[in-house]
Amino acid sequence: MNSKTDQPSASHEQSSCSVEEVSLVVPETDDPNMPVMTFRALFLGLTSCTILIFLNTFFIFRTQPLTISAILMQIAVLPVGNFMAATLPMRKFTLFGRWGYSFSLNPGPFNVKEHVIVTIMANCGVSIGGGDAYSIGAITVMKAYYKQSLSFLCALLIVLTSQILGYGWAGMLRRYLVDPVEMWWPSNLAQVSLFRALHEKEPQARGLTRMKFFLVFMAASFAYYTFPGYLFPILTFFSWVCWAWPRSITAQQIGSAYHGLGVGGFTFDWAGISAYHGSPLVTPWSSILNVGVGFIMFVYIIVPLCYWKFNTFDARKFPIFSNQLFTSSGHKYDTTKVLTPQFDLNVAAYEKYSKLYLSPLFALSIGSGFARFTATLTHVALFHGSDIWKQSRAAAKNVKMDIHAKLMQSYKQVPQWWFLVLLIGSIALSLMMSFVWKEDVQLPWWGMLFAFGLAWLVTLPIGVIQATTNQQPGYDIIAQFIIGYILPGKPIANLLFKIYGRISTIHALSFLADLKLGHYMKVPPRCMFAAQLVGTLVAGTVNLAVTWWMLGSIENICDIEALHPESPWTCPKFRVTFDASVIWGLIGPERLFGPGGLYRNLVWLFLIGAVLPVPIWILSKIFPKKKWIPLINIPVISYGFAGMPPATPTNIASWLITGMIFNFFVFRYRKGWWQKYNYVLSAALDAGTAFMGVLLFFALQNEGKNLKWWGTELDHCPLASCPTAPGVIVEGCPVFK
Repeated sequence: MNSKTDQPSASHEQSSCSVEEVSLVVPETDDPNMPVMTFRALFLGLTSCTILIFLNTFFIFRTQPLTISAILMQIAVLPVGNFMAATLPMRKFTLFGRWGYSFSLNPGPFNVKEHVIVTIMANCGVSIGGGDAYSIGAITVMKAYYKQSLSFLCALLIVLTSQILGYGWAGMLRRYLVDPVEMWWPSNLAQVSLFRALHEKEPQARGLTRMKFFLVFMAASFAYYTFPGYLFPILTFFSWVCWAWPRSITAQQIGSAYHGLGVGGFTFDWAGISAYHGSPLVTPWSSILNVGVGFIMFVYIIVPLCYWKFNTFDARKFPIFSNQLFTSSGHKYDTTKVLTPQFDLNVAAYEKYSKLYLSPLFALSIGSGFARFTATLTHVALFHGSDIWKQSRAAAKNVKMDIHAKLMQSYKQVPQWWFLVLLIGSIALSLMMSFVWKEDVQLPWWGMLFAFGLAWLVTLPIGVIQATTNQQPGYDIIAQFIIGYILPGKPIANLLFKIYGRISTIHALSFLADLKLGHYMKVPPRCMFAAQLVGTLVAGTVNLAVTWWMLGSIENICDIEALHPESPWTCPKFRVTFDASVIWGLIGPERLFGPGGLYRNLVWLFLIGAVLPVPIWILSKIFPKKKWIPLINIPVISYGFAGMPPATPTNIASWLITGMIFNFFVFRYRKGWWQKYNYVLSAALDAGTAFMGVLLFFALQNEGKNLKWWGTELDHCPLASCPTAPGVIVEGCPVFK
């Protein structure tokens, strides 16, 4: 592609991108005459979005949930787009008479910018229905766990307003998180590499072209996934330690890859490696190193000391790693015994039944969330505060621009008021819901406003971390902690506060990442706005429709006790959502973390997290030539033990090892290979795994054709879930002596 844009003006600084990974991967040319928002792009985009949102919503209810990435559609639509370019009529059509809108069904070859629009719309089907499907998680908890009668209209408003609210935040923060050179959003480079492989013709050279490399490794990934996905699932959690010590609870707690610390364990399943922190191939080495430091410190030092040495929080009464809730005797907590018909806490029943207990790794992971929240605010204020301030005050003539920002000047920008209309509209509808469905949502109007304020406060600092490290420090725990103190005993209010306070931030960051992808691929901003908005509305509506259908048509869905033992509809992700509503909403943080609470000392981690970035910042100022000091990132270090559970130590350890191989050794010693193939390999592994996952489900698993043998059990460590306190009796476990 040749650049056809104007030369930079004297008032701007134009340079190649200062981020090495970006300069190696992203093309520095543009053709502004390419058709973008075509009939083909809209048709394929809406189709892709609908298919992906259906599949991701469908799979998320299963015991082994599968998130199908947009890369699947990114590949699948290319031959369809080329077919449409070859067969559709080229004549123009006019809508609304002679003064109407004129368009052609076929403006020429299917081009890369149309392909980006399709992918942006498909991404809505992933972020809303897959990894970030908390809105339908909350609705599922309300209907399946709390047996609440909720109207479809109210549920639709919850889903759509939380997403459009995030869209509004994204529009207001794009000048800080999209325009600056330093905000490079590493995860986008895999998609940029794939677009180039699919559309650019490479000169003859030694080795495979990027396209051939992609096809070879996609086929290999597709074929290989039959083993962890169906024939030999034990590859997902490989725990050889348990085979050596089949009768030792302690050995299995240490070695279990699924229910323990995973020492010696590994996952040979790409879906397991990339499940919780994303692809390790697209994460910068400095970020991988930070995550690794936090992971080793937490999983291999802090947790073992707290469990075996100090018995912190009566830890040995419970499994070392579990997302279940427990009674004081070590048995699973039955929340129905402490719940009123109005979905509030029955205090008298709670005092009579038992206080709530957590597994030690779960409790400490919650504590790490306290530190991560305050560390994020402090880190961004110290290391990026001056840049953010300058960016907010800078006149256009003073803005530092790289080649990509200069090329994007050829296109009309989206007016800020477009985003403000969406933001204000979603806020107004959310507030209306708190009055019209007051009993259903439990969250009063002032709680809604508080959630909006919290989202506005934290989206920018968390976005800075994600845009530079590919890690997203969450504040789920903080949002639920705060509202749990203000509105104790209200689990539904807690869910809704998290949706509007935290999940709107997740959607905002997803939209911002897509805006940066459009920036790299030189897609006109107004086309990006339309694609994202349409994709969001379609994905949100289909998302809820599929959920509503499944909740009404699958008997006892999510009810493990009532389901058939081989039923796949156990909803593990939503079980975590339900547990969180119990911890923070029903029981409330004051009973757990307040004065007299068993976990009260974890609250000190708020202060510790706020202080830890300060000495690193001071050292970076004292020794400005030591470029490695600012790379020490406390929020990312604390992210090394985020998400556990449902993430396991084995998932994270395997992610770290894979990332170290490619983004340290290969990047350092085989940079030419890394530049050409690294991100293409990431895309190929994602695509092959996703295609085979869909095929296995519909061809075999959905028909009940499942294998049963030694290799199909995920983890041969039955004793890893047992307590080690003397005298505690749990069914299926020997009494520890």
